[in-house]
Amino acid sequence: MDEALLNDIINRLLEVRGRPGKQVQLSESEIRQLCTASRDIFLQQPNLLELEAPIKICGLLCDLLWSDPSKEVQGWGMNDRGVSYTFGADKVSEFLQKHDLDLICRAHQVVEDGYEFFANRQLVTIFSAPNYCGEFDNAGAMMSVDETLMCSFQILKPADKKAKLNSTTTTKPGNSPAGVKRFINKIIVLIAKFCFASCFVFYS
Repeated sequence: MDEALLNDIINRLLEVRGRPGKQVQLSESEIRQLCTASRDIFLQQPNLLELEAPIKICGLLCDLLWSDPSKEVQGWGMNDRGVSYTFGADKVSEFLQKHDLDLICRAHQVVEDGYEFFANRQLVTIFSAPNYCGEFDNAGAMMSVDETLMCSFQILKPADKKAKLNSTTTTKPGNSPAGVKRFINKIIVLIAKFCFASCFVFYS
């Protein structure tokens, strides 16, 4: 993306900062260029972060990783994990309304069918590892979001334990299936769109 164009867009966004109700008009071409540039930046980042141990996870990061929805709780409750909290459907609704969002997508919790809705479909938990740790019979799932923000799920069925012992799978190192690459590309674009939409919220 042309640096002069990028600076022009940033300046236009900054001009309306602190002026509620003021909007920034961007062309479809400018938005597409921003999304493409964002995608390129995301793809250049390492998949894994190298962190030195010990790492103390606390505060907001801890709650983002370990808090769980609970049908038995209204407000906040204690978590069986021994860390963070559980939250009820009322807290989901409150958060979405406050931040003008429609859906919370979360992970980091085993769910039997690979995905599970909560709070009248206002929150979805996605867990992509079938037969987690070889101890669970859970399915895995991947969520795709199209251009109209319609969500769909691909289910990864749990392996039959007998078949698992007799089957072998070979893949070339460094190569991933085309479907996975397309899925990752879609997610990167959606993240870029979300980040860009956040600029509108922040600066408008």
